[in-house]
This record gives sequence, C-alpha cells and structure tokens, in this order.
Amino acid sequence: MTTINQTRSNTASLVLCGLFAALTAICSYINIPLGFTPVPMNMATLAVFLAGGLLGKKYGTASIAVYVMMGAVGIPVFAGFQAGAGVLAGPTGGFLAGYIAAAFLTGFFMEIFASRSSALCMIGIFIGQLTCYLLGTLWFMFITGTEVKAALPACVIPFIPGDLIKITVSILLIKRLRKNL
Repeated sequence: MTTINQTRSNTASLVLCGLFAALTAICSYINIPLGFTPVPMNMATLAVFLAGGLLGKKYGTASIAVYVMMGAVGIPVFAGFQAGAGVLAGPTGGFLAGYIAAAFLTGFFMEIFASRSSALCMIGIFIGQLTCYLLGTLWFMFITGTEVKAALPACVIPFIPGDLIKITVSILLIKRLRKNL
C-alpha cells in the first residue's frame, strides 16, 4: 500500500511542512481570549488536523513540531502573538504538546483508513482532539494547581462546540484536498 508521503518527493513534503507550520501560526492568530481562562479559543487545531490529514503522520507531525519550535525560540507564532519557552512552560503549554500528538494521530488514522471510510478518519481526528484536551488539561492542572472539576470548564467544555465544527470542516477539506496533494 502506498502511503501519503510515498507519492511525492521529500523536497515537496518539506516545503509542505513549512507551509503547514505557517498555516498553524496564522490560525493561532485567529483567536478569542476568554476572560475566565488563560486558554484562548483559536483556529490552530484546524491547521493541526489538516497537517496530519494531508501530510500524513510523519510530515504532519514534523510540521506542527516546527511550529512549536518556532514559538519556543521566540518567533511570535502562538495565540495572541506570544512566543518563548515561558509559553510552553505556562498553563497552555500542554495544548501545544497536544497539537503534535493530534497531528500524529490524525495522520496515522488517515494513512490507515482514508481509502476505507470518512467516518474512521473523523474518529482519528476526534481521538487527536481528545489527546490534545487530555495533555492540555493535565498540564494546566499541574501548573495552576487546579482540580479536574475546575480545569474542565477552563480547558475543555467551552471549546467543544467550536472543536466539533473544526473537526467537521477539516474532514471535508481533507477529503477534497488529498487528491490534489
């Protein structure tokens, strides 16, 4: 079986990694700060799902890792034009690690199930989103000393409707764009 990444050159894949790292940064800028939590609503997970879904687990994960590294070294690519290791060590740092895991899981499911079922691909993206929630919430709890009952309303519950929309949009875009990449 030919995987997503075997059908294009390494150079093209690396260029796409850079483009998806940039897309993730742009989507991070599209954010709505919430007054009750340091976790903003943003469009970054849409780019994460697209990176994994279109580039596969290897290059999709690499593109999101590049995005996180760019922010870690001081390029203001995180939500609210933030950057630096302090953001990774802060209350939202777990979500950034979750982006990398979500890109991998999305790419993994796409490579295995894309030819079989859109529903299975959507489940892969959903599992990626749950992993992002898990890593983000656990890190938030660790950094802030909050308990689960306080962390869920700050890190998960208000984000579910928007994330369900992003999951749906990403699966539609992946289906449409896969054949062109």
